[in-house]
Amino acid sequence: MNPVIISMVSLCRHYEMGEQTVKALEGVNIEFRRNDYAAIMGPSGSGKSTLMNIIGCLDTPTSGVYELNGRNVAEMDDDELAGVRNRKIGFVFQTFNLLPRMNCLKNVELPLIYAGVPPEERQERAEKALMSVGLGDRIMHKPSELSGGQIQRVAIARALVNNPSIILADEPTGNLDTATSHEIMEMFGKLSEAGNTIILITHEEDIARFTRRIVRLRDGRIESDRKQ
Repeated sequence: MNPVIISMVSLCRHYEMGEQTVKALEGVNIEFRRNDYAAIMGPSGSGKSTLMNIIGCLDTPTSGVYELNGRNVAEMDDDELAGVRNRKIGFVFQTFNLLPRMNCLKNVELPLIYAGVPPEERQERAEKALMSVGLGDRIMHKPSELSGGQIQRVAIARALVNNPSIILADEPTGNLDTATSHEIMEMFGKLSEAGNTIILITHEEDIARFTRRIVRLRDGRIESDRKQ
């Protein structure tokens, strides 16, 4: 069995909104293993984005324990957390978040710049990442010269360029047509088979069916967690 890389025990995340306490997550217990390909689903306000943000070390729990690769995230300092976000986790967003004036190569190189990778190695790794998503012939194109599906592939290449063990995708097919959405999901499937842990948020049942596990949240709690 593959090792556990994400472990959450009695995880809670509460927000103070004036005099009211919003319980975004309430007592979540969950594990993700290497190679997992999982969808997180639930109605608006169920805690999906909060859970994703905590997994990605973009937010911290109010209480409970989050261990990443056996390390308690609460014990990491700011530099360690920044390193985790830049090297251990790749992020893919619904809105792509590419810089429009930069070509594909430069967009994919960005995380490597933050990681202090030398220019020659940056270019080589960015080209390799773009080739891995089928865009080897588009590296000098700008986002405005690409289709929606190609833009999302660039975003996935950028998420992959630091060889992260975990890829977090927030509604990655939300702006794509059905055929392109299915292509992207099949690509995620191949990445998980190659060793990546893929966790995505989606509200679309047909998209979730591409994964091997569906976690459903409701009112900040896990309603069900089923393999398929």
